[in-house]
Amino acid sequence: MAVGTERAHEAEILGQAGTGPVAGNCRTPDELAMIVERTAALDDWIGRVRLCGHGRWYERIYDCADYDLWVISWMPGQSTGFHDHGSSSGAFVVATGVLEELRPDGRSYGVTKGEARSFGPDYAHDVRNASEAPAISIHAYSPPLTEMNEYEIEGAELILRNEPRRQDRTLHLSSRARTEDAERETRESRVDRRLAAARARLRRLAPVQAREALAGPDTVLVDIRPEGQRATEGTIPGALIVERNVLEWRFDPGSPARLPTAIRSDLQVIVFCSEGYASSLAAADLHEIGLWRATDIIGGFQAWKAMGLPTETRAGVNEG
Repeated sequence: MAVGTERAHEAEILGQAGTGPVAGNCRTPDELAMIVERTAALDDWIGRVRLCGHGRWYERIYDCADYDLWVISWMPGQSTGFHDHGSSSGAFVVATGVLEELRPDGRSYGVTKGEARSFGPDYAHDVRNASEAPAISIHAYSPPLTEMNEYEIEGAELILRNEPRRQDRTLHLSSRARTEDAERETRESRVDRRLAAARARLRRLAPVQAREALAGPDTVLVDIRPEGQRATEGTIPGALIVERNVLEWRFDPGSPARLPTAIRSDLQVIVFCSEGYASSLAAADLHEIGLWRATDIIGGFQAWKAMGLPTETRAGVNEG
């Protein structure tokens, strides 16, 4: 946005919001909600929007001393994962489409076109496009956004995921000084990072929570372990057997190879493996094809069995 356009934009937004720049570089959540509503109504940002299938597209379209503005586009299935905004208050409004806001305590809110949501500092949420059409939103933060912390969620507990890691220290070593162990640690850290990113998208369930969820509608429990592992460990009564290599094809509602139950993108697919690692990656891949409620069991089959929940020794019928 050119300087002259920025000043005109600021005058229009602040004039319509009924207030000028604020001392102390701070806007209230209610003021930010008014600002994003006014910005969405102006439509002067539309030409900048891009749609990206590989991840959310976003751009900061305005920045001043006391707040900044961002426009974000969302393709179906895209989400932020749980995050906060540091010390900034914020607000967002849906300009087109529908978004969903999830809170750590399990509450969720559908946010439709023209609806604004606002919040104070240290507020954590996950925002996602659970619909089958693109969405666009306008966001404002005050003071301007400088920090975001990302979290994994286990049950209702948020776990900070961008803590410094041991492997970060190895990146400062010269290639000559690296030992085989350090190289192995670096390779493994890439998997760790991928796993952490996957889990940040999921509302993972403890075994008891998973069992309770199965009593609800539109929920299916899926065992992705290979046949040999199921034969050795046993399985969970009623679990659908779909091995990992065909999981997406069986649950994509548009796939000709889909299962009869896979007819809607809001189906809650609860995946489990032996210990809860491969299942997290698998559930995140289901998110990528639009199954936004997909999740996995914390600790996998071993945790389920350790809690004394029902198991059976037969390998079951492979539906995949």
